[in-house]
Amino acid sequence: MSRLLVRNARIVTMDADRRELDGDVLVEDGVIAAVGALAGTPAAAGAELLDASGCVVTPGLVNTHHHLYQTLTRAVPAGQDALLFGWLKALYPVWARYEPEDIFVSAQLGLAELALSGCTMSSDHLYLFPNGARLEDTIEAAGTVGIRFHPTRGAMSVGESAGGLPPDSLVEAEPAILADMARVVDAFHDPAPGSMLRVGLAPCSPFSVSTGLMADAAALARAKGVMLHTHLAENAEDVAYSLERFGCRPGQYAEELGWTGEHVWHAHCVMLDSGEIDLFARSGTGVAHCPCSNCRLGSGIAPVRQMRDAGVKVGLGVDGSASNDSGHLLSETRVAMLLQRVRNGADAMSARESLEIATLGGARVLGRGAELGSIEPGKRGDLAIWDVSGLGAAGAWDPVAALVLCGPFQVRDLVVEGRRVVREGRLAGLEIEAVVERANRRVARLMG
Repeated sequence: MSRLLVRNARIVTMDADRRELDGDVLVEDGVIAAVGALAGTPAAAGAELLDASGCVVTPGLVNTHHHLYQTLTRAVPAGQDALLFGWLKALYPVWARYEPEDIFVSAQLGLAELALSGCTMSSDHLYLFPNGARLEDTIEAAGTVGIRFHPTRGAMSVGESAGGLPPDSLVEAEPAILADMARVVDAFHDPAPGSMLRVGLAPCSPFSVSTGLMADAAALARAKGVMLHTHLAENAEDVAYSLERFGCRPGQYAEELGWTGEHVWHAHCVMLDSGEIDLFARSGTGVAHCPCSNCRLGSGIAPVRQMRDAGVKVGLGVDGSASNDSGHLLSETRVAMLLQRVRNGADAMSARESLEIATLGGARVLGRGAELGSIEPGKRGDLAIWDVSGLGAAGAWDPVAALVLCGPFQVRDLVVEGRRVVREGRLAGLEIEAVVERANRRVARLMG
């Protein structure tokens, strides 16, 4: 039996009472066994000790939307100041030159960045597969980092010649898409409790796939028992496309094609109206809120306060590092709070509520709320340990709020399923300097 005792911490439990306490967390065989004053008790005897004095311990952060393949295209001059559609059209030609190694290296780099920002579980939306790339390229990268992974087999099937946004060279035939979706679910999806790898299905967006593929993917997901994901109502252009092309708003389009329910989550949802918010709340449909990307692309401020008040499940996402240029999930937590205050007033969202969205909220969106997102007995042992004793939080009266108000911080230690993935600020299983060097070589090739 493996046993880890995290000692002397300020613990943010995110349990039903949202308790915060000073004490210890005992993890046995990947599961939280006890929380409280445990040092010196028989329960803690023989456990590996991890001193967290001067630290705040939170549940691991959960990233509900990412395009890991984009990490190699940060700060690309083309499209740097464009809205969503112009930005995509500027970058499609670069991504078309990707090789499988680029997908792997980009994912490895992005997941390492997430781990160092306190993330213990991340989804990914890979929707283009140039030059022999496969979903396995990202899955193998996740295995080298050690955090939980929820990749989705995305797709684009409607190119420019058929009225879509992407170039024809990046779209796939729909029978081949559906066949590969079934293949990757059968090969890699693990529905067991404590799973480190689950697979979802994710046609890219209403402006890059057909209604037929959206409906077929929804049916396949139900048959396979996996989750569904796509982009929806990201900005005004997106909504206008839906109205012109389909004669309805994005929420109605989603509902008619089977894209609402507990097993569905949509990215962005910046432009949802009150009726769509009510639809999502009634149906249990989740939302991945990506505040920094929405700012970078000028998409707007998502109505997160209104969603939360209506009962919509909301988590945070960093989105692709080509539309965010960073993969720091705690930074998203801070910006999410600030934007809701800009939109609704200074009392619209507290630091603690934003931290809840980043942890328990994300776990619920990805269908893992029963086993992840809080620190309490029976939950999985996913912990982020933050040192708040240094310069970044010096002078802070409230160390928990300081995580959001004073950041960004880098996690000191990260525990996933009871295993230490980050130790004293360094990834335990990766030489990050070698990862960066390899990534820079791949970027040089793409720029050449």
